[in-house]
Amino acid sequence: MRSLYWRIYLTLVLLLAAFAFGSAWLFQHQIEQERGGFDAVSRERLTAMALLLQRALPSADAPREVQAAAIGEWGQHLRMAFELLDAQGNRIGASSLFDRRQDILGARNVEIPLQDGRRIEFLRVLRPPPGFARAGQPPPPGNPAVGEPPVGRPGGPGGPGGAGGRFGGQEGEDWERMARLSDSALPRWLPVPGGPLHGTSLILVLLVLFLGVALGAFPVVRRLTRRLEVLKAGVLEFGAGQFSHRVDDSGKDEVADLARSFNRAAGQIETLLRSHQSLLANASHELRSPLARLKMAFSMLDAADGVQRQRLQDEIHTNIAELDALVEEVLLASRLDSVQRNNLDTDVDLLPLAAEEAARAGAELDVPEGLSSVRIHAEERLLRRALRNLLDNARRYGGPDISVEMTRPAGWVELAVCDRGPGVPENMRERVFEAFFRLPGHAEQAGGVGLGLSLVRQIAERYHGRVRCEARPGGGSRFVLSLPERLNQAVSA
Repeated sequence: MRSLYWRIYLTLVLLLAAFAFGSAWLFQHQIEQERGGFDAVSRERLTAMALLLQRALPSADAPREVQAAAIGEWGQHLRMAFELLDAQGNRIGASSLFDRRQDILGARNVEIPLQDGRRIEFLRVLRPPPGFARAGQPPPPGNPAVGEPPVGRPGGPGGPGGAGGRFGGQEGEDWERMARLSDSALPRWLPVPGGPLHGTSLILVLLVLFLGVALGAFPVVRRLTRRLEVLKAGVLEFGAGQFSHRVDDSGKDEVADLARSFNRAAGQIETLLRSHQSLLANASHELRSPLARLKMAFSMLDAADGVQRQRLQDEIHTNIAELDALVEEVLLASRLDSVQRNNLDTDVDLLPLAAEEAARAGAELDVPEGLSSVRIHAEERLLRRALRNLLDNARRYGGPDISVEMTRPAGWVELAVCDRGPGVPENMRERVFEAFFRLPGHAEQAGGVGLGLSLVRQIAERYHGRVRCEARPGGGSRFVLSLPERLNQAVSA
């Protein structure tokens, strides 16, 4: 089954069905246990009632008419439904209630043998529903085994014709009409009002509840999986090349969290792809100049004399070195753009690193008094590359007067490369960190491929730092590389 919502829905339905049938079995088992105990108590009471009637009735050898009259008279006194049978099972007589109620739906006969061979058969019927009790008057204690009202004195309260009779007046007539419902008037599968659920009735009620919950759960499950389908469609559209596409991330549940994670990943991928496309386009443009110069130098090499030939060879070596530097910086920029980080970070002491690079570039190093070590957790090669690019840029455009200053403002470590060149216009101090950007008037012959400062910014941002360009007092530029002092916590955050 490929549809997720069907799998979730069917799992929910199966669990619901298992719970419903398990509950039904336990309920039925409990009902059977209670019914068994109830029947035992009821039979004991009926047996005691039968013994009392045996003593009150004429003997077994008395005329049948006398016995029938006595059983009818006692039926009126006790307002109970029973009949008297002889030893062969033939009917001798019965109470008027027995004749009226023997066709009641759900009525059950309980036969009690007497010591003289006769038998009394009691008719058990359902108790009247609670609505038949008078308002404000608790129902009188009756015989729960027989389903009849208590014994009362003839003519007295609670007795036949008395004012307190439970089935007297209009209520008795209503109960009689309800109790006489036949099988044709009331389907057997429908629970009888006021009675317990039995067999088919219990199964039907559980089935209706099961269908109701199952139908109600379907739109809930469908709504959940429809959001997953929308997310799937968004992923497919993004994979088809629509990198600006985003999915709906409204909500506070797990599906909304998944949508927000996808949107973040999609934004990072889109930025990375656009950066690579821009880098590739700019690199292709930058490759044209050295390749064109190489092509021209090689075409003139065969016809050149000794001095010219040497000059062309030097030009070829210069262009090849420029191509090599361009390729190396493009690869480094691509690696820095990568989301995945290589685990090459170590504890690096910036002080000896800055001293080595300053000595290589012929720059002066200015360190605060008492500062002997500045350790940062990062990749040494990248930090060295950032500082070297700043020094090469200062030497190329700022003249020979170069210095490196190291300071430690609150929470930061700053390396500032200062020169005495023409400086950078204020409106271009941010653009100089863009890939392949050159200030007006800086020809390609000055060296560089336009990626040095861009790489410095990428390295700084990789370690949650920053780089800026500002004017140097007295003329020139000052490029400041700032890194968090507790870099290992910043990187892992």
